[in-house]
Amino acid sequence: MSKLNTIKQPISKEMADFQVFFKSTMKSTTPLLDIITRFILRTKGKQMRPMLVFLSAGMHGKINDATHHAAALIELMHTATLTHDDVVDDSNFRRGFFSINALWKNKIAVLIGDYLLARGLLLSVKHKQYHLLEVVSKAVDEMSQGELLQIEKARKLNIDEAVYFKIIEQKTAALIAACVKAGAISVNAPENTVEAMEQFGLKLGMAFQIKDDLFDYEPNGLTGKPSGNDIKEKKMTLPLIHVKNLLSAKERRQILRLIKKKRKTKKEVLNLIQLVDKHGGITYARQKMEEYKNGAIDILKQFPESEYKNSLLEIVEYTVSRKK
Repeated sequence: MSKLNTIKQPISKEMADFQVFFKSTMKSTTPLLDIITRFILRTKGKQMRPMLVFLSAGMHGKINDATHHAAALIELMHTATLTHDDVVDDSNFRRGFFSINALWKNKIAVLIGDYLLARGLLLSVKHKQYHLLEVVSKAVDEMSQGELLQIEKARKLNIDEAVYFKIIEQKTAALIAACVKAGAISVNAPENTVEAMEQFGLKLGMAFQIKDDLFDYEPNGLTGKPSGNDIKEKKMTLPLIHVKNLLSAKERRQILRLIKKKRKTKKEVLNLIQLVDKHGGITYARQKMEEYKNGAIDILKQFPESEYKNSLLEIVEYTVSRKK
C-alpha cells in the first residue's frame, strides 16, 4: 500500500463520497463545459487539500455535510487558480498532462477558471456557509498577492529571505492553512483549536514549498541530476538566496548576470547548483524545512490521539520526504 493510501485510510469512505459530490458541483448544461470538467476530473492530482479538510474535521469532531462543502469549495478554488496560473505562466502541461489552455486556448481556460470560482461561491451561498467562504476567499486573496509580489521582485531579482518567506506563505501555505482551518470550522471546533490548526497549516505549507524548491537542486529519479528548472526560469528560491548573501559583491553580480541570461547551458546551470551546494545553500534550506516541519508536529501534539491525528502526522513526514 502506498504512503498516501495509508494516510487516507481513516477517511477512505469520505474521500470516495467526495469524488461523487465534487463531480456534481461542476455539472453544467453546456456540452463544452462538461467535456472540460470531465478532463479536469481525470487529471486531478493527489487531492491532498480535500484530505487535509477531512482529516482536520475528523480530528476535532464528526465529519458532516459542511465538511464536504468545505472540501469542494477549496478544491474548486484551487483548480480555478491553477487553470489561471497556466495561462499566466504560458504553461502547456499540468501534472504530466496537457493543460486546459494548451488544449482549448487561453480564452476558454480563463473562462473555465471563472466558472469554477463561481461554482465555489454559489455552493457556499446556497448552504449559507459564509464563514467557510470567508476563510477560502482570504486564502485566494493571499495567493494572488503572493503571485504579484513574486512577479514584481523577479523583474529586479532583489528577493531576500524575508520576501521569499512572505511569497511562499501567501502563494502556498495560505491555502493549506485554509484547508485545515475550514475542516475544523466545519465541525464547530472551538476558536482556539481553529487558530491552532491554521498555524499548523501555515507551517506545513512552508515546509511543503521549501521541499518543492529543493527539487531544483537535488538529483531526481529519472536522470540522477538536478533539474535546475527554477534557475532556467529566473526564479530565486531559498538555497540560492541564502548563498547570494554570503558571496562578494563581484560574485553576486556574476550570479545575477547568469540568472538573467535568457539561454543558459546545462553546464552553467550545473555549475551554479554546485556553487550553491558548496556554500551550504541546500543544507540551509533543508534546515529551514525541518524547522517548519517540527513546528507543525509540535502543534499537533497538543491534541488527543486518534487515527486522524496519526494521518496528519504522516502527511507532515510525507511532505518533507516525498520524491516529487
